[in-house]
Amino acid sequence: MSGIRDSLGRVGYDLLSRALSECQGTRVTGKLRVSGKPGGVFHLRDGCVVAVESPGAPGAEARLLRSGRVSGEQWAGLLREADGSRWPEAGLIAHGYAGPAQLRVVCMMAMQDAAFAVVAGDVEACDPLDAAFEPYAPVALGEAPGRLLQDAARKLAAVAALPWPVRPDRERPVPATVPDEIREQLPPPQKELLAHADGRRTARDIAFATGLGAYTVTVGMARMLGEGLLELPAEPDSATRVTVRDLPTGALRQRPAGAPPALDPEVFSALSSAVAAGESAPPEPRPDPGPRSGVIVPSLPRREPGTHAPSLPRRDPGASGITETLAPERAGASWKGFFRLRHRIWTPDSGT
Repeated sequence: MSGIRDSLGRVGYDLLSRALSECQGTRVTGKLRVSGKPGGVFHLRDGCVVAVESPGAPGAEARLLRSGRVSGEQWAGLLREADGSRWPEAGLIAHGYAGPAQLRVVCMMAMQDAAFAVVAGDVEACDPLDAAFEPYAPVALGEAPGRLLQDAARKLAAVAALPWPVRPDRERPVPATVPDEIREQLPPPQKELLAHADGRRTARDIAFATGLGAYTVTVGMARMLGEGLLELPAEPDSATRVTVRDLPTGALRQRPAGAPPALDPEVFSALSSAVAAGESAPPEPRPDPGPRSGVIVPSLPRREPGTHAPSLPRRDPGASGITETLAPERAGASWKGFFRLRHRIWTPDSGT
């Protein structure tokens, strides 16, 4: 448990705070990319944060779609009416899908939740970028960077103070064995968490699936783990057992130390006959896997210094028939002589 608390406290808060403070001091209008896991992008206008996008938390669009306030067909129609705009705020208000105040709350909650996801993860670097397009679902009045980071740090401390703290992108719990009468008495948010906790989803995954905030799901998951409604599956063994089969006892024969290798009498006599007759290669023995399965067949013995190897049989000139076909009157000619003669023949292009 202490390891989880330590990991929740080790964040790049100081690095991100300094970068946002510099942007606020110079009244920057643009983007600040935060590299890390999950990382994100802070959109600033005159030094104030107007939107935060992160793959670690659902945005305003996911909150509206997953919560059932707007269907997929309705959202597609709003995008067609918006003429390419990423955030169809005017269409949402005109069609009565959401009011102006409700949209402001949704955008503010999405920005704060994304900032919490960035701070709760690993912050490696902060790189300022130019604003290439209008930020997605911005708030009308920007938030001061210091206040936004303090809110994210307060939420992070609240998660770490729980009896069973979890991280938004690490733990994947499963439902515990709970009696049906207790399960029926649970509030709807806890029932929804039980329905989506299948051992493969983290708090971030459940947040995207339900449209809830990453902080809300993380706190709910931690409390349900402490109450025994959820449990973490046992981690599998990292090392896999490997079965090693022993060789049959008759496959290998133990040879005494210093003893010469065992020779098959037939193989040894064939090798001796080949060396005495001066052949270039001994006759290949026929395979016999039955009685000689453990016999070692050695290579030819080495020659003694000062002795000459038996000469190999040479092929008669023109034995292949190529030389005789090219020059019948010169059966002993070689290919080298033929090519030399060919280059000496006069041709119209040679000039000789």
